Amino acid sequence: MNSPDVAPPTVFSLIGGAHALRALVDRFYDLMDLEPEFSLLRSLHPATLDGSRDKLYWFLSGWSGGPDLYVERHGHPRLRARHLPYAIATPERDQWLRCMAWALQDTGVEAGLQERLMQSFLETADWMRNRPG
Repeated sequence: MNSPDVAPPTVFSLIGGAHALRALVDRFYDLMDLEPEFSLLRSLHPATLDGSRDKLYWFLSGWSGGPDLYVERHGHPRLRARHLPYAIATPERDQWLRCMAWALQDTGVEAGLQERLMQSFLETADWMRNRPG
């Protein structure tokens, strides 16, 4: 008798589902808004971060194997194309990564999962650079 194939858990489930993912996104934007070391990154965002919070949450939900909320609302993410209007060089990339690493730590994401996520985020953030420097 064969056992049914069991899919490995998604990042969405490993992180703790919708509530935990929302807490991560909210902490990320709270840090961006409060910490002076993220001022360059913050300057790329609108005065109110509510829309940015929602879009990152929706994107990460689908990206991590949860509900595909971003695609349902906006279609394919076209991540790089949607960010082309914003000057993203190495300092912006590095601030984004540091802010996300801090948020992952503050929200209690397991260390091994933090490493896995940060590797993926690094690859994506590096690809998002659209300016020299």
